[in-house]
Amino acid sequence: MSVKHRCAPTPRAAQALVVATLVMLLVTGCQALGAVDVPAASIDGLSPEGSVTAATPSPRRTVSLPEATPLPAFTLYTVRGGDSLLSIAARFRTSPLSLSYWNRDRYKSLDPDTTTYAPDRIEVGWRFRLIPGAEVDPEDFLPLPSESPSDSPGTSPTAIPSPLSSPVASPSPTSTPSTAVRPSVLVYHGPRTSHDVALTLDMGGRLDPALKIMDWLIAHEVKATIFPTGVMGTTATGRMVLARVKAHPELFALGNHSWSHPDLRPLDAAAIADQLVRCEAAIEPLTGRTTRPFFRPPFGGQDASVRAAVGAAGWRYMVMWDVDTIDWRPESEGGPTTAAIVSKVATNARGGSIVLMHLGGYHTLAALPGIVDGLAGRGLHPVRLSDWYH
Repeated sequence: MSVKHRCAPTPRAAQALVVATLVMLLVTGCQALGAVDVPAASIDGLSPEGSVTAATPSPRRTVSLPEATPLPAFTLYTVRGGDSLLSIAARFRTSPLSLSYWNRDRYKSLDPDTTTYAPDRIEVGWRFRLIPGAEVDPEDFLPLPSESPSDSPGTSPTAIPSPLSSPVASPSPTSTPSTAVRPSVLVYHGPRTSHDVALTLDMGGRLDPALKIMDWLIAHEVKATIFPTGVMGTTATGRMVLARVKAHPELFALGNHSWSHPDLRPLDAAAIADQLVRCEAAIEPLTGRTTRPFFRPPFGGQDASVRAAVGAAGWRYMVMWDVDTIDWRPESEGGPTTAAIVSKVATNARGGSIVLMHLGGYHTLAALPGIVDGLAGRGLHPVRLSDWYH
């Protein structure tokens, strides 16, 4: 009489083991693929005796993919006395331009793409839609270049040789390079993830104490961006300021602030280009470098036509700001004190902020030490715009 080894499986047990293994592999594979319904029966499909039985219907379990994160919802804010677009933007960690685009369908004066854009004029009681902590990308709202005749409906596209038909794909003899020019891009701030702040100083009117401000920045190795008008390049003080810019490229970036500081919105494209080109012609020989790609519109006045003309003239970035010191206004006319300027910048500036100041500001020189110390205390450091944009 033969004796079977106690550990050797019977044929029925071996068959059951194979089936159980296959079912477990199937369940594991389906789970790895994502949301798949799989039978609940696995090794339960085996009978107590080890024979395979037909799987009976049982509750089904579902392996679900993670749910998509819901889109941020708009919040309504009612404008109160003393509010400005800038103060509301700072309060909700967004930008004035974002507020404008989100609400331009309600308030036509807030449409950045019209000649009537007036972000400095809002009224008590207006209800703003906004998303706290979010900002729009201005380029998402720029109009696309107009279609060329060859792109019009009904026109057959020009055939382009396939790279598979020839070792070198040559362009079609009828194709021409695109000459479309993008409008100048509005910039209200740099990267919010940085720990940098851009101090910018306009030079277009009062020049006292411009030289002292420049000397303080140099002595303390504080980076900044200077926006002179072309007319300033014809003055003795302006030339000395620009000589310091030329001597310290490691500290100072340069931008264009027009020739004579007019509001550009009433001007046509040719007149706008003339303002920028004349400024460039006056400033470049004095500094040894171009003012491109940065332009700051006088009074912050800009619209779609101005952006298009500035872009066509060759200036890629239209630099605005998200912290305005209002240092150009004397204290006797309601302008800020030194302490108020320091507090405003040190409190409101954050990573990527662009601070607007003037080389002829009334308390700018006295405020600079407190501004730089206040930023440093929050882990923020002054940079040039050219450190962000090239």
